[in-house]
Amino acid sequence: MITPENPPDEYLEDPDPWISRPLASLKGRGAVSHIIGRYETQETEAIDDGWWQDEDGERSATATHVTHEIAKTILSRNQSPDLPFSVSLNPYRGCEHGCIYCFARPTHAYLGLSPGLDFETRLFAKINAAELLRQELAAPSYLPSSIALGVNTDAYQPCDRKLQLTRRVLEVLHECRHPVGLITKSSLIERDMDLLSDMARDQLAVAAITITTLDHSISRTLEPRAASPTRRLETIHRLTQAGIPTSVSVAPIIPFVTDQDLEKILTAAFDAGATCAGYTILRLPWEVNPLFQQWLEVHFPDRAERVMNRVRDMRGGKDYDATFGSRMSGEGLWADMIRQRFEKTLKRLNIGRSSRFNWLDTNKFRKPLNVPGKKKRGDEQLDFFS
Repeated sequence: MITPENPPDEYLEDPDPWISRPLASLKGRGAVSHIIGRYETQETEAIDDGWWQDEDGERSATATHVTHEIAKTILSRNQSPDLPFSVSLNPYRGCEHGCIYCFARPTHAYLGLSPGLDFETRLFAKINAAELLRQELAAPSYLPSSIALGVNTDAYQPCDRKLQLTRRVLEVLHECRHPVGLITKSSLIERDMDLLSDMARDQLAVAAITITTLDHSISRTLEPRAASPTRRLETIHRLTQAGIPTSVSVAPIIPFVTDQDLEKILTAAFDAGATCAGYTILRLPWEVNPLFQQWLEVHFPDRAERVMNRVRDMRGGKDYDATFGSRMSGEGLWADMIRQRFEKTLKRLNIGRSSRFNWLDTNKFRKPLNVPGKKKRGDEQLDFFS
């Protein structure tokens, strides 16, 4: 039997082949491992023998697979006091942008998949999103409330360039004059400026662009397949020029990694046309915590411990605290210093902090006219004689 005490012959020259190799980055990916989900009962650990590398020594990138799924519902509701919206819509599960800090990573554990590399390589597209939305808006009991589009995972991630699920959803909202707020790290949102600018004229659409850092080298590993920071600033400019109210979200603020860019991001976004801003402190729920610490070990080993110590300073001594009211902004001295820096910069730039969701108008909503599977008025008589 092969055991650590009785290894196979091909391992005899290796003094300790059962010890896994150091973590290493994957080109174009944020996570550095297939960490198991919290619901799994078994764990396997791969040993990197160096075979899966490019000529330059980097590990080969894992291909992206998109599975089409038929969703049963499309609108999600929350009662969180930390969020400016109560209804959201996500056309995709998983996100190819690969942001290592993404709070949605743990949701892949519900599917029996890894919140690590699976989250950014094994995606699910809700191909009936627009049809489901039309049905839900047509329900007699439906009351309009501003919908946040692409909150859990980015609605404009790369696969939407081909699938266009987000545009189809926006077409339904445009037809029904339903208010929507979008948040993204992608310049692909510019594709839909025709719909958004028309809706914005009636106070039916707002957008937010997330910028985490202005350092392109950090951005390439932190959020590897999102648009570059410079490109995102250009997107803010183009959206505002099209009459679409656009804010900047500085998120997440990571101590000793991105926090030094706070004032620079706000200033650059203001110069690009952003009219309001928000921020959040790094959040490490569930599997995001070990994934982020693995990322630190690979990319910032010299400051990894320092970063985590500061995170704990802002979380009451813990890696994460999900308490409403402080989970987005942290607590303590360092969190207060970031808040002061943020507020003083907004005051200097004369831009607002409040969410634009309260600017959206729900009074123009009208029910969709054509709903698949729903009988039109008068069809009942025809059915009687059929």
